Amino acid sequence: MGVTGPAEAAAGLRQPGVSRAKAWVMAARIPTLPAATAPVLAGTGAAAAHGPLSLPVFLATLAAALLIQVGTNFANDLYDFRKGADRPGRLGPTRVTQTGLLSERDVERGTIVAFGAAVLIGAYLASVGGWPIVAVGLASIVAGVLYTGGPWPIGYHGLGDLFVFVFFGVVAVTGTFYLQAGAVTPGALLASVPVGLLVTDILVVNNLRDIDQDRQAGKRTLAVRIGEQATRIQYALFVVVALAMPAVLRAVGAAGPLFWLPWLSAPIAWPLVRRVLGGERGATLNQVLKGTGRLLLAYSALLAIGMARSP
Repeated sequence: MGVTGPAEAAAGLRQPGVSRAKAWVMAARIPTLPAATAPVLAGTGAAAAHGPLSLPVFLATLAAALLIQVGTNFANDLYDFRKGADRPGRLGPTRVTQTGLLSERDVERGTIVAFGAAVLIGAYLASVGGWPIVAVGLASIVAGVLYTGGPWPIGYHGLGDLFVFVFFGVVAVTGTFYLQAGAVTPGALLASVPVGLLVTDILVVNNLRDIDQDRQAGKRTLAVRIGEQATRIQYALFVVVALAMPAVLRAVGAAGPLFWLPWLSAPIAWPLVRRVLGGERGATLNQVLKGTGRLLLAYSALLAIGMARSP
């Protein structure tokens, strides 16, 4: 009996009729891009209360954030395949390396191009924000690779949730704020908390959906470690805390009279919470994942408006 390696498995899963252009769009994982956009919106909105904003800095920050997210998605596609975490019967969105839509070399080069473009844009942002922005940008790229790559991948050891909260929440929001305002305030740090929690909930749904496959593949995500029920509670708790944060921001004087605007996202949030707590599982959680991305984007945009008005 022969042994089927990764290349042969990918060839066997190849999907006909998918162009290379569409394959790259699939690899970019568009539904995850609110994780890059939302922190920039929130950080920019928070900075608006402290002085005039720079449109070129905003656009460059957004572009760099999107490129880092796309580069991370490419790296995850590649390294999850190489480590055997992506298998036939995968419940999540199609992985292009696993299915042979793009070769390993293609995805590796795409990762380098995405991160390289982020570095080029980051050079401009570094001229605005100095060495802290250099440190943040490089750390974000390294973490994006090490999330699933390297000898000790972050996402395989239960630290993915912390990584996402820190880099896509605290670092992204406060880094954006710093580029516009030239400093980081306690209000900016507080504003990063709900954004980080909702960004992390995207990962929580992803890991809840894949909990059985990840366990079989030896991928010890936080969901695998704490179990299905605790993961469902984690998702709901993060939503509840995020929705409570506008009141905290108002209480400490970090948000103006429109502090309540993020609560308008509650009609998006509660159906998602009901589905997660109701025991929904498998591929149907892909819709919850997309819905969580929409919740994150709506909440962050409303938070930005609420914080843009001076107290």
